[in-house]
Amino acid sequence: MSAQVVAVTGAAGGIGRAIVELFAERGARVVAVDLDKRGLDELAGDGIATLAGDISTEETNEAFAELALSRFGRLDAVVLNAGIGGAGPLESPGAIERFDRVWATNVRGVALGVKAALPALRASGGGSVVVTSSISGLAGDPGTWAYNAAKAAVINLVRGLAVDYAVENVRINAIAPGGVSVGLNAGAAAHPVLGPAILERIPQHRWSEAREQAEAVWFLTSPAASYVTGVTLPVDGGLSANNGILLPPAHPGASPR
Repeated sequence: MSAQVVAVTGAAGGIGRAIVELFAERGARVVAVDLDKRGLDELAGDGIATLAGDISTEETNEAFAELALSRFGRLDAVVLNAGIGGAGPLESPGAIERFDRVWATNVRGVALGVKAALPALRASGGGSVVVTSSISGLAGDPGTWAYNAAKAAVINLVRGLAVDYAVENVRINAIAPGGVSVGLNAGAAAHPVLGPAILERIPQHRWSEAREQAEAVWFLTSPAASYVTGVTLPVDGGLSANNGILLPPAHPGASPR
């Protein structure tokens, strides 16, 4: 595993940055992709090549695969982490345009990323793709129907592609983060009312660190997950397991009344 080459999209901040840093610490060579050039500049180093670009385009996806081959000679894993949020009522002005942007990044970008990576993964004898979905793809959230739809689509896209490419030893899985206090959730986590309300529903009663999400990605790309494909792994402190009835941690073992 120490010699693996991995490409990570959405790499400049949040979960993506934590993934890049963890893989680099463990000896992997990384191609980091993001629109945020300044954030990428902070990551660049001997074992980290950077690429600024929009992953909703074929050009950027083909470029990250080419960069991995030209800089490091191979590509063993791809983490398709880039994503954007989308909120607002369906009937609000610009709602469908926002939906199109969310879909282009969160779903089209995944399909393009897998397509671009496949030749290089085959050349390495197979490999792993991990996609960042969300627990918002498992259920609905108020005002975020576009994001919910896109992340749900990603989950079934992962299933379908995993079935198609399993025979070629290309494993395709997803994580479904929840309760992460950075990235798209940073505003909610810091909100004086919404933050505590969400935290109360998380059975572990704490926010996830970005590195905990990165560890799940590491596992899915590792030999320890060699027989795992088509899976979406919630990494959410039990949030998606909760039916909405949860007592405060001050009352362990108490029964609802």
